[in-house]
Amino acid sequence: MVTNLEEIVDSLPAEEKSLFQRIYSVTATVGELHAPQSMEPWVRQQFGSVDAVTRQKIVRVTNIVTYEGTLFNRLRAFRPIEAEEKGNIDVQLINASENDLFSYPEEATPEDLFGRVVGKHCVTASNIAKYDGLHGLVIFNDFNPLHFSREQVIDYIDVAQEWAKRVQVKQPEARYFFFIWNCLWRAGASIYHGHAQVMLTRAQHYAKIEGLRRAALSYKQDYGSNYFKDMFQVHHSIGCAVDKEGVKLLAHLTPFKDNEVILMAEEPNLSLKERIYEVLACFRDKMGVTSFNLGMVTPPLGETEESWEGFPVIVWVIDRGDPNIQASDVGGMEIYASSVVSSDPFELARQLRQCLD
Repeated sequence: MVTNLEEIVDSLPAEEKSLFQRIYSVTATVGELHAPQSMEPWVRQQFGSVDAVTRQKIVRVTNIVTYEGTLFNRLRAFRPIEAEEKGNIDVQLINASENDLFSYPEEATPEDLFGRVVGKHCVTASNIAKYDGLHGLVIFNDFNPLHFSREQVIDYIDVAQEWAKRVQVKQPEARYFFFIWNCLWRAGASIYHGHAQVMLTRAQHYAKIEGLRRAALSYKQDYGSNYFKDMFQVHHSIGCAVDKEGVKLLAHLTPFKDNEVILMAEEPNLSLKERIYEVLACFRDKMGVTSFNLGMVTPPLGETEESWEGFPVIVWVIDRGDPNIQASDVGGMEIYASSVVSSDPFELARQLRQCLD
């Protein structure tokens, strides 16, 4: 359990412990309170016992290379949250499909100047309200974004990569690729019909990715070692990572939100795409996740002035919680300070290992 992370790190062999502490700082604190007697019946119903809230252990993990940070407190999973009864997700999607803008993408969506990329299970469009100058959509043939198969997920990524190649023919200076899939409204999708988004940008990568590149470069200069390989090794040493067919999967120790998985590979090959499908299927079929964010970044698609040596293809996937919950899962802490989560990366790692076996 993440509440025992300090003890787990202390028990590591000296070399592994040193590597862990090169990347991560772990501290624990106890939050104390007094619940009036009048509250006790509600506290027992909501949290299981009065003792559970009287002394709460909170673990703080900080990546001292990238300065990502997360506060873990399992009790936050039991706090009272208002939910709007909207019914089964499938029923909601059926109702939403009656006014579906993406049902006939060739007639109802704009296309890029070079036309469309057509796959077996999806087709591209040009985004009508763009994040960036080169911003397209990958519109799934299946309305329901949760009705994905292995073949479909592979096709979505293949089509996104082909879109990037065609853009580069026209604008070779656009070298920085980014792919995102926001599944359902909880994850920020304004249109419920399944779709992903693909971007190419110029000059330098998007700010957070560029920040990660610079942090990894500084780490290499300081320690003579590849940051991404060491981060995997750190997660693996405490049981929070697996390696399958050349793809490294981590139950992230500093997740932005609950149940963040990071996948890393040397190239965006078939094995990586299959592992992406397996993680998403694990989320959907084993963990009951119905809303998620996925982001994929590759090293630049052409030569650049800055160094990307040792930078892998990286995929991030996070669980965005119950779509029926009214409250946002991102607040002031996440925006200004540090992420706060209730999930446990050790439990996530256990679930992943079962799904990937």
